[in-house]
Amino acid sequence: MGIFKTMKEDMDVVFEQDPAARTYFEVLLTYSGLHAIWAHRVAYWFYNKKFYFIARAISQMSRFFTGIEIHPAAKIGKRLFIDHGMGVVVGETCEIGDNVTIFQGVTLGGTGKEKGKRHPTVKDNALISTGAKVLGDITIGENSKVGGGSVVLKDVPDNSTVVGVPGRVVVQNGERVRRDLDHHKIPDPVADRCEHLQDQIDVLKAEIKQLKERSNLKS
Repeated sequence: MGIFKTMKEDMDVVFEQDPAARTYFEVLLTYSGLHAIWAHRVAYWFYNKKFYFIARAISQMSRFFTGIEIHPAAKIGKRLFIDHGMGVVVGETCEIGDNVTIFQGVTLGGTGKEKGKRHPTVKDNALISTGAKVLGDITIGENSKVGGGSVVLKDVPDNSTVVGVPGRVVVQNGERVRRDLDHHKIPDPVADRCEHLQDQIDVLKAEIKQLKERSNLKS
């Protein structure tokens, strides 16, 4: 695919995903996620040619201007959309598939000083929500969502939704995950459990009240 066709495709993704996008000129000049992806493609080319210093220099300049740090060795597929992007970090051995969406504050990082593959693989159509941390050589399956603020340390199956710290699968093989920006509309198992416990407490309080009333009547 030609470079200009690829750039056009990257901008088309912005219009599909971001309702605030108005014109190609605006997107071309003001979308930091787009700039970071383009800079990464240049850095990745130099890295594969073994011009490591130039690749890292481009990566650092992109980080300075966009707030997004992508290691030049990371493998990124087509139609990646980074929304806002400030604080996004993509590690050296990351592999990101096609049609992936990443929100601000996301870390695709490692868990220590391991050698070899030590960063996540994110498969096609996945969505990583605001502030999520995906750590280690794990896989986020196709069509899966990672909830905002989650810390994911284990593989996520295809067609799943993960939330919490550590991340837990709360939806799997149900209705296909929609490709939208409603990354705040994700189940919260902790809140659900708290509500369940509160319901039980209310029932116990009612029973205790009834027992006290019966005791008072007998006395």
